[in-house]
Amino acid sequence: MTTLVIGANGQIGRQFCELAQEAGEPIKAMVRSEEQQAWFDEHGIDSVIGDLEGDFRHAFAGCDQVVFTAGSGPHTGPDKTLLIDLYGAIRSADLASELGLSRYLMVSAMRAEDPLTAPEKLRPYMAAKFAADAHLRHVSVPHLILKPGRLTDEAATGKVATSLEEANGENGISRANVAHALLHVVQTRSLVDVEFTLLDGQRAISEALT
Repeated sequence: MTTLVIGANGQIGRQFCELAQEAGEPIKAMVRSEEQQAWFDEHGIDSVIGDLEGDFRHAFAGCDQVVFTAGSGPHTGPDKTLLIDLYGAIRSADLASELGLSRYLMVSAMRAEDPLTAPEKLRPYMAAKFAADAHLRHVSVPHLILKPGRLTDEAATGKVATSLEEANGENGISRANVAHALLHVVQTRSLVDVEFTLLDGQRAISEALT
């Protein structure tokens, strides 16, 4: 069955969509505009236009699970953080529950567990993630939450850690490794109602995320 990718045009989303296409994993990329859709058309990736600040129920048609990797981005204000990172996540989780999807896969953040420990400018984002994760845990759809640390643009290694201790205190992970981890959990349907901290490390993704 097909996975709806909300936030497909983001830095992690695009990498995941390319990996999924290469692996033959059926996906549908949700994007905000025809301009964004053009890139997916060029790469032969099925896409649909949907707006987290408007109507996007139609995007779920034909999909049995959803990946949420959307974000308002670093150049917007708290208003967009509330509407996209919080309310968009809540609305999509409610739709997944209402429509009886098999799973909802959330890309959250490690510091969402304790937003006040994040840098001051990131605290509204982390608080939004905290609340969205809490909502997801209480809706009637099986879920999985990935909580990456500080994101970098390093190349993929395929090796991760699931705690700061295991990562020797290093709190970063490449977006490429997050995309590879997403592909693994999308393909591993037995992973339900679990949460993983995600950092660069030394264990193969398939070993660490079990």
